[in-house]
Amino acid sequence: MVLLSIPYSFPSFNNYISQRQSQSRSQSQSQRRYVKIGIQCGIAEPSGEPAPLGQKTKYNDGLFEKAFMTLFARKMENFGANKKESDQKKKGFFDYDYDSFVDVSRKVMQGRSRLQQQQVVRQVLMSMLPPGAPAQFRKMFPPTQWAAEFNAAITVPFFFWLVGPSEVVEVEVDGVKQKSGVHIKKCRYLENSGCVGMCVNMCKIPTQDFFTNEFGLPLTMNPNFEDMSCEMIYGQVPPPFEEDPVSKQPCYANICTIANPSSIVCPKLSAN
Repeated sequence: MVLLSIPYSFPSFNNYISQRQSQSRSQSQSQRRYVKIGIQCGIAEPSGEPAPLGQKTKYNDGLFEKAFMTLFARKMENFGANKKESDQKKKGFFDYDYDSFVDVSRKVMQGRSRLQQQQVVRQVLMSMLPPGAPAQFRKMFPPTQWAAEFNAAITVPFFFWLVGPSEVVEVEVDGVKQKSGVHIKKCRYLENSGCVGMCVNMCKIPTQDFFTNEFGLPLTMNPNFEDMSCEMIYGQVPPPFEEDPVSKQPCYANICTIANPSSIVCPKLSAN
């Protein structure tokens, strides 16, 4: 899901962007230095790393993380299957946690097709942006290598609450190697939902579509359902859904609460 647009509306941030773009133009490719960015704070595991596959990672969520969970959960509750019930039982601002956020996402899936689920996420994201934000983003971040690398760098801290720890990595886009990839070590959303359909319909496809079509900066996300990691590649145009390997992904039969073990492909990935 998209969080990067939130700071873009502040004048100081815009001034920083302008200065950074001017500096970037004056630097040759050989002169640039990149820092490998990784954030481990917030994980309650003794190792500071996500728990091994099959175990649920423990996090210490602070006010910042809970604020984002509440913001998204409350927006999504408007589209939940039992809106009247959610209105009656609406929680306090800091009463939401990650489990309740995931639960709201699951309710949004109920009774909706793949495309309808993705449309809900788009509406939620649009409702969180100030007027004219997509046009402002396109102006500040035209689809260049610098824009792709910059967004990869700020994805690491701003997406931590949603997906867990990640790091910037080198990827190849159209034959050019660049630091516009983000490796998510073990996606918190996939780990807690345990649902292929939620990963694809509520995160991967809407986020790809939002960056590519609304912001004008191509983004491809490649979840690995074997180890629950994920790779985000800024600057790479995503393939059509029918050509994407995720379109043929089966359910997590042993951990998904709404799985259909007899189905070859996750039912939530069908168009209906």
